[in-house]
Parts: sequence; structure tokens; C-alpha cells
Amino acid sequence: MEMILGIVLLLTAVVAANVVHLVYPKIPLSIYQIIAGILLASLPTEATNFTMHPELFMMVVIAPLMFNDGQNQSFRYLSSNIRSILSMTVGLALVTVLITGSFLHWLQPETFSLALAFMLAAIVTPTDAVAVKSITTNMKVPKNVNGALEYESLFNDASGIVLLDLALETYRSGQFSLSHGIWIFVYVFFGGIIFGAVLGSLLISLRTSLMRKHVDIGSIVIPINVMTPIVVYWLAEELHLSGILAVVAAGVVHSILYDRMRLTSTKVQMSTTTIWNIISDALNGLVFVLLGVMLPQVLGRTSWQNLGAIVALAFAIYIITTLLRFLWVRFKFVNIQSTNLNRDSLLMALGGIHGTITLALAFSLPVLINNHQFAFRNSMILIAAIVILISIAVGAIGYPIILPPKSKSYSKSEFQKELIKTVQYAINELRTSEKYSPEKAVVIDQLSSQMTQYHEFNRNVYSQLMGKAHQIELATLDRLNEEGRISDKEAKFLVNFVTRSIFRVNKHSFLELWVILWHRLKWRFIRYRHLKKGSRYNVGPKYQLTKEQRAETAEILEIINREIDKYLHSIETPQNANEVAMVRRTYFQRKRFFLHDISMDTDLITSLFIEAFQLEHSYVQMQLADDRFSQELANALNEQISTDELVYTQSLD
Repeated sequence: MEMILGIVLLLTAVVAANVVHLVYPKIPLSIYQIIAGILLASLPTEATNFTMHPELFMMVVIAPLMFNDGQNQSFRYLSSNIRSILSMTVGLALVTVLITGSFLHWLQPETFSLALAFMLAAIVTPTDAVAVKSITTNMKVPKNVNGALEYESLFNDASGIVLLDLALETYRSGQFSLSHGIWIFVYVFFGGIIFGAVLGSLLISLRTSLMRKHVDIGSIVIPINVMTPIVVYWLAEELHLSGILAVVAAGVVHSILYDRMRLTSTKVQMSTTTIWNIISDALNGLVFVLLGVMLPQVLGRTSWQNLGAIVALAFAIYIITTLLRFLWVRFKFVNIQSTNLNRDSLLMALGGIHGTITLALAFSLPVLINNHQFAFRNSMILIAAIVILISIAVGAIGYPIILPPKSKSYSKSEFQKELIKTVQYAINELRTSEKYSPEKAVVIDQLSSQMTQYHEFNRNVYSQLMGKAHQIELATLDRLNEEGRISDKEAKFLVNFVTRSIFRVNKHSFLELWVILWHRLKWRFIRYRHLKKGSRYNVGPKYQLTKEQRAETAEILEIINREIDKYLHSIETPQNANEVAMVRRTYFQRKRFFLHDISMDTDLITSLFIEAFQLEHSYVQMQLADDRFSQELANALNEQISTDELVYTQSLD
């Protein structure tokens, strides 16, 4: 039970950090998540005393993250930039471990043997592109730098893991063979890639065969896709290959499948993407929350006398690794196709932010080595944690100084305003085309919801509109009665009905209340006159409507709604569109009370929805052709319309 509570608390901390970041996004999300973890650790419950199992952590948390990164990459870009990627992920990783490890051994030879120094250097070698993105979300990062950082973080994780395993093996045995080390590196590194690619191809063959034989296979394909990284990682590790590289290779192979099936099995692809986005965000947040939870525990095992030396050592490691990254790019050991080499070299250096894998490698250090307590484990975890914090802090400070802010050609309010105009256009076109039908009213009501979700609601404006609408419906009932289209009995019933219904949803001014009172008194007088003449006039709570009478009442209410709609159309603006839509929905829902037992043509509703979405797309295209707004705004509007269309289409299943 405590384990379940602990997982719930971790996920709650992730969600809370995300909420705070939405409110104040200037601070990187990872910092909020670490703070949330520290606060979580202070809770008086045993559920937050997590025991980290490195193998399970790597398989359940890191493997899915790396697989998702792999399947989101472009194989074409990967193959065309293979030399640059190998330079950053293998060449730079090896140089970083060798130089940083040698420096640590030279600085404190009595503390760090070469094996131990290389172990720590391997831990701080992997970078985290997700952490970089969280910092540069609102900044214009050059495409060449952004691409180089993404592909580096995708593969240098495996380099760090392989080098850490070599250093651990050397520390255990006390011996190191260069030829054996090279063979192990090649076997683990490239063997993992080949194994992952082969296994990924087999799983893709399974998926494609299922797609050929079945139409709706989402319930089968999506679970297979989610389980793939765990299975691939476990099998690769059993063969003593790099599980991380195998997972990445399997992910890249899956990206090839998605490229080929870009316009097929759209529903499965959309569902898969959504699920993986949720999993990725949750697991990334989980890692940083865990870092925050573990920090107080690690600090509690460290003496204050050693803390200063550990912090200084972490700063020294960060400076060396950052300087190496700068020099590697500046002296063109890697070709990132830069037009401003000094700037891009600095961006690449600052982009060496550490995160998920560094933390995972630190926690993966064994507690016992050769049946003896590994005395340096706690210190190495703390050093790695401080290096992570330093890299995030420096990136958060440095990037805004170097990079310009990202700016859109439109504001949020402009997007909402144009979306409302787009929906209004579709609604107006539907109203003017063909004759009225209940199905069309349903479609218009649902389309109005597109506007109401993007605009703030003004209660005063809504009340004023409802008051005017009620005056119109009372006047319309009087006119229909005078024209003989409804009897006194029907008019009395409808006045009572609309008056009661309007009181439930709106407040009235003194003048509006007087109009309502006058109409009620008028129909009481008519009722009294009929009774005096001896006619039967029974209108009250017991007045029951047959199915035919309900349909007739609905027709009368539709006449009223049309009169109200004429008024609303004449005063509708982008500023009051939300309130106008709410008034329309209020009257439509009231009419539906009399239509609940009347069947509607679902095929007609579907075709009207399709027509409406096409009208919205057409409006955007017309506005773009007339240079009313930018291509970027047009793309955003079309994306929103397509999303609404997809949601509606899925609701038909």
C-alpha cells in the first residue's frame, strides 16, 4: 500500500510542478520538479522513503524515454548526419571521460583512482535534450544547434553507460586491458544498435501484418508499442548488450514506419502519439522529482566538512566538460553547419545540460562491490546531482542572454478573435443554406461550443441579452396569438413555460420584471374571461402534452428562436460572441426538451458537421488569400479546426 501511495505522491508532485510552471514559466520546469521533490521528502510519511533499484529504474523509466526519443527522430536526417552524430556521441564522450577522469585523478589521487575517476566522468557525460527544451521553450534556438543537441543526447547516453560499465569492471578487477576494453565497447555499443534494429523490425512486421488483416487494431498495436522498449531493453541486457542503444535503435526503426504510414491508420497514430506524450512528460517529471526526493537523503549522509569540497569539485567538473564542448565545436571536430561559429559553439557548450541519464547512472552505482560497501557511492551521487543543478542554472541564465525571445506573428487574443469569426462564418452559412431542420440546430449548437471554450464569459452581457431575448419571445407569442396561429390556451401555457424557464437562468431588471408581470396578468384575465363564459379552460400543472402537441410546441418555439436569432445576429460581435452563443444554446436546449422523443437523422447531422468544418477551412483560406492574417495564424487555425474535426469523428465510433 505504501508503494502505491508513494507513486501517487510522485505523480501528484509532477502535476503540481507543471501547474506552477504554467503560471510562472520563466523558471525551468525541471527546477520546479526538483523543488516539488524536496517538499515531498519533507512529508511525515514512510511512503516517500523510496528505495532505488537501478536495473528496474533503467528498464521502466529510462528505456521508454529513450525509445520515444528514437521514434520521434527523422531517419533521413540521422543517416545524412551520421558523422557529426558519431563525433559528438562517441568522440566527444571518450575525450570528456579521459580528460575529466585524468583531471580528477591528478587533483585528488588519494581519493580518486583512475577507475573511480573515469566512473564519475562517465556519469556526467550524458546530456539531456528535454532539459534544454524546457529552458529554451520561448527562445529562437538555431535549427542546426537544436538538431545537434537532440541527436547527441539520443546516443551519448549509451556511450556514458558503456564507459561506466567498463570503469566499474576495472574497479572490481583492479586490471584494465586496452584491447579488451575496445572489444567490449564495440560489442556492447554496436551490438546493441544491431539487436535493437532487428528486434524493432520484427515488431514492425507484426504491426503491419495486423494492419493488413484488421481495420481496428488500436487495442492491440498500442499496448505492443508501449511494451516494446521494456522488452527490447530486457532482452539486450540479457545478451550483455547496451539495452539503451537497443531501445534507441528500435525507436528509430519505428520512426521509419511512421514516415511510411503518415496518412494511413491515422486514428492509431494519433492515439499512440498522445499516449507517448503523456508517458514521456510523466516519466521526465518523475526523474527530477525523484532527484528532489533523494537530495535530502544524500545530504543527510554527507558531513558538512566534506560538502564544500564536493560542491567545488562539482563546479570544476562542470567547467571542464563545458569547456571541452566549446572547443570541440569551435575547432570543428564536429560539423554543425554553422554560420556563426563562436555563437553556436557557446550554445552547444551551454546545451550540455545534464539530467535524466546522469541521475540514473549515479543511482545505478552498486551498493556493494566485491562484497564490500562502496564508500564513494553517496559522494558520487551528490556530485552528479550538483552538476545537474549547476548545468540547469547556467543554461537558464545563459540562454536568455544569447538567444532572442521566440515571437509569434499573432497574439493569443488575436487567435481567439479569428477563431470566433471562423466559427461564426460557418454558422451563418449553415443558417442561410437550405431549409431549417432540427438536425441543423444540433450542429449549430455544437459549433457554438468552439467559441465558448476560448473566450471569457461576461455574466452582465449575458443577462442583458437574455432579458432582451425574453421580451422578444413574449412579443412573438402575442403576435402569434393575435394572428390565430396559437390558441389562448396554448399561449397561456407557453407564457408560463418560458417565464419559469427564463427565471431559472437569468436575473432581470425592474423594467423586464414589469413586462413579465404584465404578460402573466394579461393571460390570467383571459383565463377569467373564458371561465366566466362557462368554457372549459384547464391550463396548469396537470396540462399534459401528447407527442403531436410536443412537436407543435417545438415548432412554435422554433419560430420564437428564429426571431431571437435575428436579433442576436444583428448585434453579434467578436467581443460578445461567447455570450451570444450561450443565449442561443440556452434557447436551443429548452426546445430540445420537446424533441427528446422525436428521432433525428444522424447521417444528416454528420454531413452537416463535415460541411461546417469545410466552411471553416474555406474561411481561413479566403482570409489568408486576402492577406487578412499571416500564414502562421492560418496554420494555427487550421490545426485547431482539424483537431475539433478529429474529436467529432472519433465520437462517432
